[in-house]
Amino acid sequence: MSTERRMSTATREPNVPTDKGYVVLIEDEKNIAALVRYNLRKEGFRVSIAGDGEEGLQLIERERPDVVLLDLLLPRVDGLEVCRRLKQREQTRSIPVIMLTAKAGEADKVTGLELGADDYVTKPFSPRELVARIRAVLRRRLATAAVLQFRCGSLDVDWERHQVRVKGAMVKLTAKEFKLLKVLVEGGGRVLSRDTLLERVWGYDPALEIETRTVDFHIGRLRRKLKSEAHRVTTVAGSGYQFEAGSEGS
Repeated sequence: MSTERRMSTATREPNVPTDKGYVVLIEDEKNIAALVRYNLRKEGFRVSIAGDGEEGLQLIERERPDVVLLDLLLPRVDGLEVCRRLKQREQTRSIPVIMLTAKAGEADKVTGLELGADDYVTKPFSPRELVARIRAVLRRRLATAAVLQFRCGSLDVDWERHQVRVKGAMVKLTAKEFKLLKVLVEGGGRVLSRDTLLERVWGYDPALEIETRTVDFHIGRLRRKLKSEAHRVTTVAGSGYQFEAGSEGS
């Protein structure tokens, strides 16, 4: 069977007006797929369907949905393998996966969750329960995204990807400089002593009385790289350093 023929079995929904999210359903039982699509569309979701694991992976790679509903017993590539591949790839690992399974065995659920699935629903399930599970994982995803992203003025940090931008331009930090920035930001405006920074960034025991000039050196380098946002890393004489999220530069 050709690739074109195989891909033609994947059903992509038109762009219907919605603010609830985009769902990819990987399910080979057409009756179940139609029922799920009907109920999700009624709740305001956009839905695309793939009939086997390989089609599902290609569809997700192209479409980048908000959530994946994944049957475990699939032709070509089974659901557990689909989940494993999604969670291994940087581009798709953050997409929530809800397993749909007729298997009631605890081992199958545990395996799926260990591979990175976010939730599971055992067949037969009620449409209301499925919608509730989807909404729950989407809320968690939004909360996680907020934690992984930090924006302040023209400073934009992606903690997961270790990426820092100032005014949209990438800033190249060393591992220690990035960790130093993270510790300062997580301080929430509190003044952090040099000993505290040595402990949290370098892992040194303050009791060892290690030279603290290394902190000053790295603070200086960090400020130079942050350029117009350098003013946010402030020195508190005799105490240490703090990150001022509310401070505006000239």
